[in-house]
Amino acid sequence: MVEKLKQLIKKHFKHLAYFYSHLRYRFFLANGLSLAVAVLDGLGIAMFLPLLQVAGGEGNSFKSDDMGNLRFLVDGMEHLGFHLTLVSVMSVMVLFFSLKGVARFFDAWYRVVNLRFFMKKVRFENIDALVKYDYKAFVTSDVGRIQNTLSGETNKVGSAYRSYASTVQTLVLVLVYTFMAFLANAQFALMVVIGGALSNVLYQQIYKRTKQASKQLTFGAHNFQGLLIQKVAFFKYLKATALIIPYSKKLKDVVNYTEGISKKMGMYNAVLSSTREPLVVLVVVAVISIEVTYFSTSIGLMLLSLAFFYRSLSFLMVVQNNWNQFMQNSGSLDNMQEFVHELRVHKEINGKESISAFVDSLQLHEAAFGYNGVPVLRQLNLKVKRNETVAFVGESGSGKTTIVNIMSGLLSVDEGSFLIDGKDSRRLDIHTYQRRIGYITQDPVIFSDTVFNNVTFWDKRTPEVEKRFWIALQKASIIDFVRALPDGENSFLGNNGILVSGGQKQRFSIARELYKEIDILIMDEATSALDSETERAVQESIEALKGQYTILIVAHRISTIKNVDKVVLLDNGRIEEVGSFDYLKNNSRIFENMVKLQQV
Repeated sequence: MVEKLKQLIKKHFKHLAYFYSHLRYRFFLANGLSLAVAVLDGLGIAMFLPLLQVAGGEGNSFKSDDMGNLRFLVDGMEHLGFHLTLVSVMSVMVLFFSLKGVARFFDAWYRVVNLRFFMKKVRFENIDALVKYDYKAFVTSDVGRIQNTLSGETNKVGSAYRSYASTVQTLVLVLVYTFMAFLANAQFALMVVIGGALSNVLYQQIYKRTKQASKQLTFGAHNFQGLLIQKVAFFKYLKATALIIPYSKKLKDVVNYTEGISKKMGMYNAVLSSTREPLVVLVVVAVISIEVTYFSTSIGLMLLSLAFFYRSLSFLMVVQNNWNQFMQNSGSLDNMQEFVHELRVHKEINGKESISAFVDSLQLHEAAFGYNGVPVLRQLNLKVKRNETVAFVGESGSGKTTIVNIMSGLLSVDEGSFLIDGKDSRRLDIHTYQRRIGYITQDPVIFSDTVFNNVTFWDKRTPEVEKRFWIALQKASIIDFVRALPDGENSFLGNNGILVSGGQKQRFSIARELYKEIDILIMDEATSALDSETERAVQESIEALKGQYTILIVAHRISTIKNVDKVVLLDNGRIEEVGSFDYLKNNSRIFENMVKLQQV
């Protein structure tokens, strides 16, 4: 029964279920505070009727029945020994409104607390889900969508929660005031409710169109972020070829599209805000006319009921406004739910057995891998021993980078197995293995920060950390350069290392990996973007590490792998030959041609 109820709520109240899943009891506690505010306010308003009677000199003739079902207030005063006087009535009013002020303070404060808690939980949820996102799924995903969802969309989800929570909490006020209006004069209240419901039907089409526009706006934002990321990444190419002009036009077209959607949503909101009050007044005037003409209702009770309805209908307008604002951000909320679901569906599979160090060998056994049914690697068998230096060579698309991605734990084999020290990688907590890996790519990762923070990855300065820092710089052959800088290790490297050369960036990358105290160093075409002289200098730094680490090299230039222990020649996802540089040069026609083409 409970499970069926949960499924029903998720199906018909998916947004409520989403917010509740993050806030739990906090969501209902906030509404409880809103309820307290409304009840105390309503009780204070109800005291205006006896106040008017007493102030007009009619206190002695006033009867509790004149307040309808709210007579319990006057009866309660008399039961407690308070006579109906101007002072007693005003004192009770002050008490109710003072308590309302206290309740409103906690209500407003708790709304802020809930919002900040919700936003923190959403951000943490996204961060954790992205950490566990499978790399294979990541490389085929929409980068623009990921960027937009984790930045701009998260803020819109916060706005959606704020609007939704305000809608629910204000709706509580509407219901409380409506209930009190019924207590005062049920007939009058019923007619106003019917009139208000009929007028609200007019807005349903606007809500529907606003929700559709919100989804279109989210799609446009994803597209814009994706194009913007690529414009920054390919800025040099676009600028040098003047393609930046038509590309910018494409960006402007997306901006025009999203701004057009935003203006449409603004128009819907303007229609709502401009027509609510006239409709409310029209409904109230019509009901009063009917009551006076046909039912001869007591003006006192009608005024009391009207006072409650004035509050109720005022807050109903706020409900409609909040709901429309929620609709404007509902597309972002739907996208966030879909995004998190997608991250969880493609969560990486990770074992539980930890590894403290790499001590023996890495082995591929009948390993196969592919993307979307297209094979990349086919039944590979390979063993890499500890502290060996192994190079992977082959034409583009032969599977070189895919092999090292498997050996680094980024990808899992589709068939066969990848063994780490004889243990199937699927049984291991792969993160404990990856902590023993250093990874250098063609485009070195340099953060916009100091040399020290780039190498230590923001470790806290201690004598031990500083010692490791300088040892890493020495191993990477960059220590003299750092000491010669005006600010030494505290020198800033600029955005993506703009203030240093390509070779220096690679050496800083190597220093960071060595600082981590690794066992395996992976070089994925790490020197292919460098000039010959710089490449030779970086290569000497790498060769100085030979025998100290297990080094896996994806090689573009054959000249850089002459001194490795083993060369693995790949062709169309298969291993063609394995052996030393000289062995392959003398025994493999494919490798011999590669050597000749590069004039090694």
